[in-house]
Order: sequence, then C-alpha cells, then structure tokens
Amino acid sequence: MISPLSFYETLTAAGVNFVAGVPDSLLKEFSAFVEAALPRQGHMITVNEGTAIAVAAGVHLATGGIPLVYLQNSGLGNTINPLLSLADAEVYAIPMLLLIGWRGEPGVKDEPQHSKQGKVTPALLEAMQIPYAILDGDATAAEQKTLAMITKARARSAPVALLVSKGAFAKSERLGLPDNRWVGLPSREESIALLTDILPPTATVISTTGHISRELYELRQRRSQDRSLDFLTVGCMGHASQIALGIARARPDNLVVCIDGDGAALMHMGGLASIGTSGAANYLHVLLNNGVHDSVGGQPTPGLDISFTGIATACGYRSVLGPVTEASKISDALTAALRGKGPRFIEIRVRPGARPDLGRPHEPPQKNKAALMHRLVTSSFDSKLPTSNV
Repeated sequence: MISPLSFYETLTAAGVNFVAGVPDSLLKEFSAFVEAALPRQGHMITVNEGTAIAVAAGVHLATGGIPLVYLQNSGLGNTINPLLSLADAEVYAIPMLLLIGWRGEPGVKDEPQHSKQGKVTPALLEAMQIPYAILDGDATAAEQKTLAMITKARARSAPVALLVSKGAFAKSERLGLPDNRWVGLPSREESIALLTDILPPTATVISTTGHISRELYELRQRRSQDRSLDFLTVGCMGHASQIALGIARARPDNLVVCIDGDGAALMHMGGLASIGTSGAANYLHVLLNNGVHDSVGGQPTPGLDISFTGIATACGYRSVLGPVTEASKISDALTAALRGKGPRFIEIRVRPGARPDLGRPHEPPQKNKAALMHRLVTSSFDSKLPTSNV
C-alpha cells in the first residue's frame, strides 16, 4: 500500500507546492495526512471540484509550481469546464496533477451509483486528452508513475491524472486534533427520526447523498413505513435540493422536504437562490450541518463557520429558522416552519459520526424511483398548503 507521507514527499520533491480538492472515501487517508500536516496556505478543501481546479490555477499563476487537485471520479463533471476552457494546453496551458479516486472501477465491488461513472472514467480522461496512470497500491510503482506524470504535466504545460484504485492508500501517519464544537449536539440519525415524527404522512422526502439517505432508509425499515415517500439521492452530490424543487413545482399540492447536508449544500450553493426565489410554498429545506464531509472520512467543511440561515434569508426563503442545537427543540422548530410561509429553511446542527453497523439500501435505485413515481403520478394530496407565495 502507498504511504500518504511517502507519497506527499514524492510530490514535494517533484515540485508540487499546493494541494486542493473535494474529499473522497478512496483518498481519505491522503486527505487526512495533508489536512493534518500542511499549513493552511498549502491545502484547501474546496466546496466543489471545479472550484479546486480554479484555485489550483491561481496558485500556479502566482508561483509557477505544480498544484495537485484531488477528487472522486463522480466529481469529474464539475471539472470539465475549467479543465478544458482554462487549464488546457490550447487555452492558458496550466500544468496540474489530478488525483482521482476511482469509484466503480470495473471488477471492483462498489455501490450502484458509481457503476456507470467507473466504467467511463478512463474514456472521459481520454476524451479530454488528459494523460493518466493507475495507482493500485504498489508503492514503488506509485512513486515512478507519479514522477512520470508530473514530468509530463510540466512538459505539456497541461493537466495530467492519477487514477487511484480502492485500497491503494495505507493509513495516514498524521491525524488532526480533536474538535469539541459538537459537544451537546444531537446525532444526525436522532434528528432525522424527530423530523419524520412531525412531517405530514403524505410529505415527499428527498434525502441527500451519503449517511443521510442511508439513515432515512433504515429508519423507514425499522418503523415499517412506506418507503415510496422518499427519494434517496445516492449519487450526484449537491443536487438533492433541486430534485426536490422540481417535484415541488410539479406537485404544488404536496409538501416536499429536502433533507440536505452542509457539504452538499455548499457544493452547489447557487441552488438556494433558485429555491428561495421560486415561490414554492410547499417546499421545506432542512439542513443537517455537522461541519464535515462525514460520509467520506470526516474532513472539514466551512459549514460551522458561515451563516446558512443568513444565506437562506438573503436568497429569498420566506421562513428561516435555526440554527437548532438541541434535540428537544427540533420538533418545535419543524412545527413552526410548517405553519410559516414557504419556501421554508431550517438549519439543525448535529454531531458527526454514524453507527458502525449502518447499512445501505437493499433495493436498486430504479425500484426507489418506480415506487416514488407511482405515488406522485397517481395520488391526489389533500393539502392545505398555498400553491404560491409570489
């Protein structure tokens, strides 16, 4: 396996002077190392992958060095515009090294949402004319391939990539200091349970990718509740709120609830403006904010350092509540939100972490889609919600 420390020493010896990116579970040990070992000016966790490319480009322009951008292959879509219209050799010719976690690699067991992306990842890089090598855990080969790709990036004055297979990185040699900001906060799973206790029985719930969807799924299973109420957004991080907005606009007689995470909301934060100005009176946006990318290793987000409620207010949400920091106040906050005008926004601050035995949905995504669609297309909802607040 590849030592994160040795890998980073290889990078710095070859002239890599800055690291940025969006956390990925396959790269979490490398991410943990750079987060603990590098000074603030040497490492930046960005809100999305395209932003990381742009920040890295800025560092190269200011220093002449070779930046590294890490990401999951599912985030390649966010990088295509800045890679091709900014960094490409035919535009500004900016060299950089992409470190890409290869989820859904053919022949490697993974979750269904990664299957297609895994198959086409090499072809996407080839279509963008980005040379790449594969790191499979062989430490000696990893050093050789890394040095060769950095040399190629410098010679081409353009991006190159390393595709990282599952299990390639060993445990990080350095870890960050404990953080006490979460003392006394409710758990995410407890908060989801309290929310579903109060929601009307016909409410449609769109849950964001990661632990939130997994915990909602298991909650419904334990309670023998109708899972056709929910759409589990198992992929496309950051887009659950807009899926919910589409449903809310198409079915204004039904309460639509998005249970979102701070990392997801930050990734495509412009979506809050679309919701706030939509006039969707039947929309409820619940943000569970723990300030970390909990589903891929617990790397920090800016979630606890900014005002989501201030942003929601500025974006036009009609009712904004929070941050709620006590489990005993979640039900009251939700009740108050449901009585207010929509679109509505509630921020609930929760502590990181999940049960070690937390499972995953047993059914394929298509079955979840079919059940939800059948209910939405065939049902009439006896809702007292106004159809518009515009």
